[in-house]
Amino acid sequence: MTSATSLTADVDYPDSDGKPMAESDYQRPYVAYGTEVLNIFFADRSNIYVSGNLLIYYEEGNPKASVSPDVFVVFDRPKGKRTSYKVWQENNQYPSFILEITSKSTVSEDQGTKRGLYAFWGVPEYFQYDPSADYLTPPLQGYQLIDGNYFPLPTANLVNGGLSIASRVLGLELRLEQGELRFYNPATGEKLLTHAEAENARQAAENARQAAEDKAERLAAKLRELGIDPDSV
Repeated sequence: MTSATSLTADVDYPDSDGKPMAESDYQRPYVAYGTEVLNIFFADRSNIYVSGNLLIYYEEGNPKASVSPDVFVVFDRPKGKRTSYKVWQENNQYPSFILEITSKSTVSEDQGTKRGLYAFWGVPEYFQYDPSADYLTPPLQGYQLIDGNYFPLPTANLVNGGLSIASRVLGLELRLEQGELRFYNPATGEKLLTHAEAENARQAAENARQAAEDKAERLAAKLRELGIDPDSV
């Protein structure tokens, strides 16, 4: 006799749903950005797992019961590479934060099926961002789960015409700046940077420092030509 355990053990859970990572150049960078900066921000927290565009299987024995959020964060789960996220193997821990990058082909699902599923899972915060600004008004929206239903999170208008939504789950702010989605740390007021952005900022600061030193040296040389001690100025 075949046991239920052996039947579920033989079930194949594909690591991909066969769909592209993101629909177009509008969506793709933000999936990568959100996943990278959140991984960096939580780098020293060994019990927080961040991923994106990874299949989440939520019913053991049913490979069709799966969804692939664009960016998600799970608390109380160890870091580590996964080919998929099987809830029953993860202490039944569902994401606490999900961000979907909305597009023409996903807006109905993001607003309907996925929203209902995430509420059923008990995901405390659900965000949606429309980088093309064609499908959502405003293009950045955040929701909090209250009594099993999602209600809009408060938004704050920025002086540059953008908006900000605080995520209590992450302890961060999601901001819309000139149409671009960015994460900010409200404790420091600093924008979360990718590795490449941080390196560019470091290089720019180094270039500015070197330029200032060169300018000071040229001025000192000119003063010496005039018989003036630079240290006396």
